[in-house]
Amino acid sequence: MAGQGARTIVLAMACVVFAAVAAVAEDVPLPTPAPRSKAGSSGPPAAAVAPAATDSAAGASAKGFFPFSFSFGGKSAASGQATAFDAHQRALLDKISGYLSSVQTLVGNFVQIGPDGRRVEGTFSIQKPGKVRFQYNPPSPIDIIADGSSVVVRDRLLETSDYYPLSQTPLRYLLADRIDLLRDTDVISVSADDTFISVVIEETQVMVGTNRLMIMFDAKNQQLKQWTVTDPQGLDTTVAVYNLDTAKKPDPNLFVINYQANMK
Repeated sequence: MAGQGARTIVLAMACVVFAAVAAVAEDVPLPTPAPRSKAGSSGPPAAAVAPAATDSAAGASAKGFFPFSFSFGGKSAASGQATAFDAHQRALLDKISGYLSSVQTLVGNFVQIGPDGRRVEGTFSIQKPGKVRFQYNPPSPIDIIADGSSVVVRDRLLETSDYYPLSQTPLRYLLADRIDLLRDTDVISVSADDTFISVVIEETQVMVGTNRLMIMFDAKNQQLKQWTVTDPQGLDTTVAVYNLDTAKKPDPNLFVINYQANMK
């Protein structure tokens, strides 16, 4: 179940850490994925409602599209892109980094659109450092849990669990107490207009290829709006978050991984 699908997408839900505002019920924007280019990128695309898609009734509904990439785990060996940013761009990145670092707990809802247009929904809970849980609504059988040291992808229908070291995913720093985007990631572009601040992170690995993450924040209050992950095959997965709450304390039991069995 992990395979290419699991490599497709980790930075996304880890990036839900990036929202640090009180809960606000809102419509969910699901723009057409359009990650920015490395140089001379324009502002982020305007939001547009994605075409309606239906959930699959079988366990395959969540297979192959997770909200983050298991191959998107750290800075590339040689990156000098940060030095090309002007003072305004650096100020934007510093502002976003400080904002992200201020979040210690976060709960909310998400809507995810996979490469084939399928739509799934669910809830998530985050507890820094290192803990997160994504629960997909039925009929999807998937739960994703990080307990501070490992990440597990559980399929309740197939009764399988796939484990990954937290240290080999971007969750290792995105769920850390603090993050500096320029220092800890390979940021290739940052732009802003009246609606969004858009940050693009890219990583290239010899055996895997290039993964790209575009994160979009509200330009007025820096609230996380959504992210799009593009895998080495060019397939996009977009996640939008809403009803965010940084005051609610998640139940610690949500982050417990049962290493003795495939299923709880």
